[in-house]
Amino acid sequence: MEEKEVQQQSSQEELEEELDMAKALEMEKAMKAKEEVQSPHIDEFTVTEEKPKTRDIDFILDIPLELVVVIGRTRILVQELLQLTQGSVVALDKLAGEPMEVYVNGKLVGRGEVVVVNEKFGIRITDIISPQERVKQLG
Repeated sequence: MEEKEVQQQSSQEELEEELDMAKALEMEKAMKAKEEVQSPHIDEFTVTEEKPKTRDIDFILDIPLELVVVIGRTRILVQELLQLTQGSVVALDKLAGEPMEVYVNGKLVGRGEVVVVNEKFGIRITDIISPQERVKQLG
């Protein structure tokens, strides 16, 4: 029995030696592969006489925006809506002479007063909302 144990132990030692050799060969291959890696060649930068490009915003000048002037608002019941006829008067929440709200794409950007231009209604902008106030509206 002891002979079998000695044989098993020696075959186990041989197996461990073979594993160690395999590991050593693998490490040697890895080291050689590491040496074969080359760093990329980078051309030197040259200073050019080009002027820095200015921000050209002309490309956004053709984007259409919706401008809406709100003269007032109110809430009514469906029953009241159904009773409206030609000539009915609906009272709004704004007072006469009070500034109208100007919205661009649904965002309040200013206030103004109603004017008549060539027999059409117009708006004279009297107040522009500051960027800080516009940011507050988003929140």
